[in-house]
Amino acid sequence: MNEQAYLKTYDPKAFASPIFSVDGLLFTYHQKQLKVLLVERSNHPDKGKWGLPGGFVDLDVDDNLEDTVVRKLREKTGVRPPYIEQLSTIGNRSRDKRGWSVTVCYTALVAHQDCETHVDSVSDARWVELDKLADLKLAFDHREIIEAGREALKQRALDSIVPAYTLPDKFTLSELQHVHEVLLGKPIQKTSFRRRMSRLEEAGLLIDTGKFTAGPRRPAVLYTLSPSAVDHIFVRNLEL
Repeated sequence: MNEQAYLKTYDPKAFASPIFSVDGLLFTYHQKQLKVLLVERSNHPDKGKWGLPGGFVDLDVDDNLEDTVVRKLREKTGVRPPYIEQLSTIGNRSRDKRGWSVTVCYTALVAHQDCETHVDSVSDARWVELDKLADLKLAFDHREIIEAGREALKQRALDSIVPAYTLPDKFTLSELQHVHEVLLGKPIQKTSFRRRMSRLEEAGLLIDTGKFTAGPRRPAVLYTLSPSAVDHIFVRNLEL
């Protein structure tokens, strides 16, 4: 039997398969706090609990897992993140009451003002402050996933410019430094941070817009990101 004949007779249901899904873990920076996007579950299991927006692969629509998570985020929250990156894959027989389950988790940082109207229009979706999560009943193992994502964010603040995606399209270096400090949970040396930003600007990843802030305080330069900035990883971690 050749491969073509084998594939014609192959039955994908011949072997037991685990429940397979994706979960989207979105963080934003708003009112000087880090928040996570949650949705209230309307169906069993864990009906009425809050969890990460996600769902199952649509074999007729999705070409890959990234398509699935972006589609589920749009359907459940109206949010389309500017980028998405895989956080982890989790699978065991205890995380889902329905049986052996596998989920692939994706994470991203998004600017609050870019998705505020979308989230506000969805009655069962909301941004939740990380320090308020203890007051909520979370579905499945989503509390552990959020904690893992929070730790991953700390590393991204040390080795990348990804924290800028929580800010408006145009931002100041002071605003960017403060977001890094919120993600890291500690202050950063200003000279070290500005030195790193200078290298990004020289590389064309951080762009001086030629515009300035308005108001009573001294005007500050407004910057924006190059589309390729999300892929840049520094050789050394940021000095604290």
